Amino acid sequence: MENRYDVAVIGGGPGGYEAAIRCAQYGLKTALIEMDKLGGTCLNRGCIPTKALLHGAELYQEAKNAASFGVNVGDVTYDYAKIAAHKDKVVSRLVGGVGALEKANGVDVINGFGKLDDANTVDVNGQKIKAENIILAMGSTPSRPPIPGLDGKNVMTSDDILALKEIPDSFVIIGGGVIGMEFATVFGTLGKKVTVIEMLPFVIPGIEEEIRSALVKNMKKIGVNIITSAKVTSIEGGDTVKVNYELDGKPQTAEGACCVVSVGRSPMTANCGLEEVGVKFAERNGRPTRYIQIDDCCQTNIKNIYAIGDITPKIQLAHVASAQGMVAAANCAKRTATMNYDVVPACLYTSPEIAYVGLSEEKAKEAGYEVETGSFNVANNGKAMVMGENQGIVKIITQKTTGKILGAQMYAPRATDMIGEVAVIMKKGGTFEDIANTIHPHPTVSETLMEAAHDVEGMSTNAMPKK
Repeated sequence: MENRYDVAVIGGGPGGYEAAIRCAQYGLKTALIEMDKLGGTCLNRGCIPTKALLHGAELYQEAKNAASFGVNVGDVTYDYAKIAAHKDKVVSRLVGGVGALEKANGVDVINGFGKLDDANTVDVNGQKIKAENIILAMGSTPSRPPIPGLDGKNVMTSDDILALKEIPDSFVIIGGGVIGMEFATVFGTLGKKVTVIEMLPFVIPGIEEEIRSALVKNMKKIGVNIITSAKVTSIEGGDTVKVNYELDGKPQTAEGACCVVSVGRSPMTANCGLEEVGVKFAERNGRPTRYIQIDDCCQTNIKNIYAIGDITPKIQLAHVASAQGMVAAANCAKRTATMNYDVVPACLYTSPEIAYVGLSEEKAKEAGYEVETGSFNVANNGKAMVMGENQGIVKIITQKTTGKILGAQMYAPRATDMIGEVAVIMKKGGTFEDIANTIHPHPTVSETLMEAAHDVEGMSTNAMPKK
């Protein structure tokens, strides 16, 4: 059986499924090929399920502290199986919603593993799909570093953890990146003993040191022990998992009922026919990788084949994949579009949340900018005080001579919602005055951003004068 399309999209994650819809909206006959559930990692095993667990943990924490707000709820407990069931319900509804959107837009969804036969043909379980253009969006899978004992009992990836209906009493998490720290937040908030082991001298690259220090301090308060500059040497699985590591040249061991390996994600580009068709892979530090090389149009070295999302050597974020999907779709429709990665907000769903965009103060200085910054303490914000949130900081980094915003960093409640305002201003090349002179609603946490903008000139009216 042979089917002909204008565009065939391989992979139904946030990049692929949105690219398919956009192609259809441009009037292109489109096929979306997915071997698993629509929504990809983000919807099924990443962004959405982890946020559902984090919300459950947050509600538990709020209920425990409710008495301080005059609300008496008695002894507070939680049922993790029901938290997990809520997660599964949300995921199921969203997966169904994606399917409905594809159908409503006239996209043909084909279930199966897609492999390139040639530059215009995708083989899906023996079915030949012919397409003028192909968008590769296969996504990623949890990385498996070469650590002895990785296959041991109770040694899990993030995918494995999300499938649990009950959780053990203690965890050792290998990796202090976004995934590791979000799981640490969930389990620490739910009262579990958590140890995080990170090879770098710090957790969460990209954030300001003052925010990182506050994060580490708050994590310790919920029982999370963070060990940095540590190299894991082996794992001994069992009912009690032992994670062996070196710290300052000395052998150490961390124990837990479960070990979670969260050291990043690897592109799913194996056995996809890429080499046979001649798709070029990118190099990193002079070494070949499994990431597909693309230009600013998301085009590979083969002009009618595009690649988006985690299989590209750009930024592994769902919203970046979606943006790339829009660019690839536009180019398939002969509408010139390019990607710009200068303004990409990033979010971390700790408590409080962390969000940042653009350059940190350190990176801005390294880039040669003369920098002015403004910041505001969340403890001085009325809405945050009402919510019982008295920790955090909002910081804006600007170019001294022009006032242009170079970046922003937030450690605050609602930070992941507020960072979009800065991204819009930066996208338009705006200045801190664009934020400072915009009337923000009161009382809201968003006022912290306005106050930080005022502070660039030392003019915040809700903070003590700097000496």
